[in-house]
Amino acid sequence: MFFSDQFITFIILTTLIGGYLIDALADFLNIKNLNPQLPEEFSDVFDTAKYAKSQHYLKVNTRFGLICSSFDLVILLVFWFAGGFGILDTFVRNFEQNTIVSGLLFTGILLLSKLLISLPFSLYSTFIIEENFGFNRTTPGLFFLDLAKSILLSALLGGFLLSLILWFFESGGPFAWFFCWMASILFIMAIHYIVPTWIMPLFNKFTPLESGPLKAAILRYAKSINFSLSHVFVMDGSKRSGKSNAFFTGFGKNKRIVLFDTLIKEQTIEELVAILAHEMGHFKKKHILKRLVISMGQMGIIFFLISLFISHEGLFHAFFVDKISIYAGLIFFGMLFSPIDLFLSLILQVSSRRDEYTADRFAAETTHDHRPLVTALKKLSAHNLSNLTPHPFYVFLNYSHPPVLERIQALKNTEPPIQA
Repeated sequence: MFFSDQFITFIILTTLIGGYLIDALADFLNIKNLNPQLPEEFSDVFDTAKYAKSQHYLKVNTRFGLICSSFDLVILLVFWFAGGFGILDTFVRNFEQNTIVSGLLFTGILLLSKLLISLPFSLYSTFIIEENFGFNRTTPGLFFLDLAKSILLSALLGGFLLSLILWFFESGGPFAWFFCWMASILFIMAIHYIVPTWIMPLFNKFTPLESGPLKAAILRYAKSINFSLSHVFVMDGSKRSGKSNAFFTGFGKNKRIVLFDTLIKEQTIEELVAILAHEMGHFKKKHILKRLVISMGQMGIIFFLISLFISHEGLFHAFFVDKISIYAGLIFFGMLFSPIDLFLSLILQVSSRRDEYTADRFAAETTHDHRPLVTALKKLSAHNLSNLTPHPFYVFLNYSHPPVLERIQALKNTEPPIQA
């Protein structure tokens, strides 16, 4: 039925090694594309030393990323071909528990092992690389507290969803994939609703933006585009990193716009309004709804394909596992699906970059001035030591946003013209 275990092994190996090589090529091209000459557009926010620092930051992170990805690939291949999946499955089966408990143990051990293996790399990235470039504000205590909270939340929420999926596939019959799809949609909708008010405050402090010129300007702009907005919060992002950002989260009565405290310190009122106009543009142009619908549709296709492969003997033989199980089938299918997932992610990133241009144009047109958003983007790039000249192939593979120089050029071509 379907494919032999040799063919499945070939597909997964080709994807893993091919993906690694493609990413390495993209990194190489990205570094080669660096130009020591500062783009004239950024001469007002970068000096020679800071521009050189941004390029050094890219090189350091690229080299470190290659080390991490190489290590991950070797560990996975060794674990796979040493029969690690089969050994773990035997270990879990020795407890003689039902499918749900066995599945939670199998998946939990894999994820926890991956986390522990990657922990030294996370520590080095945070406390060496980010520290050396002046970004890190995280203390060791806060780092491990965040880690503990993340593990607990993943165990509770992820464990609940995985339990539902295992139960449906075990007892749902031919329509199990559909029940899993519906349950996952309800779960995601619930998460979107509770994240702003229950989960995010576990990690950061969110303070309502105090009354003053900034809040008045934001509310005035929101009213001008008929955007219902009652929640504008400032997040203490500075307790973990010196980098700046802003984002839109939640929906319905729980939707809110969040500004990093570091962002407020760096930007003028006009620039902050322009940044939020961009975020509101995503909502007004229904980009958030579109992405949600696409992800839900993709999820339905994945669950249907899982139902076809989850008990395929060749899939288990490819991973040296003798006994078929729903929980192992989910993990193995995820690896088999990775080529399709990569292809879909590239399409979604193209769509995302197009949406960013649309949101930029919305902000420029509704504020009647493209200049505040341009200067805001330039300041963000300088503050975060962003790469100003990424290689097009690297952008194609990795960027959900267009390169900042291309965004600025598009903004300058935006109509209507600036109002006096």
